Amino acid sequence: MAYQSTNYSGIRYREHPTRKHGITPDRYFTIRYQKDGKRHEKGLGWASRGWSVSRAAEVLAEIKKAQRIGDGSQTLKERREAEEAELQARQAREEAEKRDCFTFGELAAHYFFWAQSNKKSHLNDSYRYQQHLHGPLGKRFLKDITSLDLEGLKWDLQKTLAPPTVKHCLVLVRQMFNKAVLWGLYTGPNPVKGVKLPALDNRRTRRFLSREEAQDLLEELKTWSLQTHDQAFVSLYAGLRFGEIAGLTWRDIDFEQGIIHIRDGKAGSRHAYMISRVRDLLQARRPATARPEDLIFQSRTGGRQRHVSSAFRKAVDSLGLNTGRPDPRDRVCFHTLRHSFASWLAIQGTPLLTIKELLGHRTLAMTARYAHLAPDCQRTALNHLEAAFCSNKMVMLKQ
Repeated sequence: MAYQSTNYSGIRYREHPTRKHGITPDRYFTIRYQKDGKRHEKGLGWASRGWSVSRAAEVLAEIKKAQRIGDGSQTLKERREAEEAELQARQAREEAEKRDCFTFGELAAHYFFWAQSNKKSHLNDSYRYQQHLHGPLGKRFLKDITSLDLEGLKWDLQKTLAPPTVKHCLVLVRQMFNKAVLWGLYTGPNPVKGVKLPALDNRRTRRFLSREEAQDLLEELKTWSLQTHDQAFVSLYAGLRFGEIAGLTWRDIDFEQGIIHIRDGKAGSRHAYMISRVRDLLQARRPATARPEDLIFQSRTGGRQRHVSSAFRKAVDSLGLNTGRPDPRDRVCFHTLRHSFASWLAIQGTPLLTIKELLGHRTLAMTARYAHLAPDCQRTALNHLEAAFCSNKMVMLKQ
């Protein structure tokens, strides 16, 4: 189809042989102009895509004006490149504005969806977020959270939480911001970099229970929840964490060898050992219809228990074990049972390396906090050294 002229100089069109736009054939518009002594003819587009004679005339007029004053897009190619650049710039601005409006709570939704398949500790992280971070940070925009804000959060958390827990919370915030940068949800600096994490004195342990306190607590727990009593018993006399206890199935218990197989624990898989009382307790819990894959301690809905039952706190409060103890490290919680297990072992002279293996610690430094509970062992070692020195001296004198 040949091009036809219009009433506007430099603007032509051709008609589509079959396609209609309204009641007339669809038209394809072009413009003609001079550039550096050469004639250029460039296609613009179809009428069905929004092009018209008047719109083509506006484009041609802008190009001629740019050529006349020497500023702006002087060819259709340059104009299209400028429009593409403007489009990309606008999209970049829109993406930046979208990031600016991204909240910490929205980041948490993405993070914990990712963590379910990538972090063994995702349940603990989710609990810390819900309990300690969602309130102060959930509705805040990422761009508005500063290091000063997090210093204030640290100060508030330290009023009620132990230093390790406060540190875990801040590390979680740091990890979430790192992922936000990786996922393109945030482009600023990680605000946790400007926060000093709580210093942990690994030599100082939490409070541990005396034998009498432990027995009183177990008796009190029976009146509140038999399952919580049994969980506390396993922690107190086998040294298991609550999460490890909640994940136990019957296939993990070797009654013949007296071994508990802990799968995917905090520091990996390991074995724990049952004293006769723990073995008897677990055997008494096992129903005749139990399957190997069944959880030993199920939640009310039949699944895995995520948190310690409130019955534990009620029993502790009933005995007044936390009365007058504002320091979180001196307050009894479920983890105190595991600390008591380790402390009793240290007091009776168990080597730290053995305690480390029983607790499933990654490093001996984590177990060193119990060293001060065995002063008699250290004194005995020095006495043996002195005795050996004196014996050797006597031999030399006789010679």
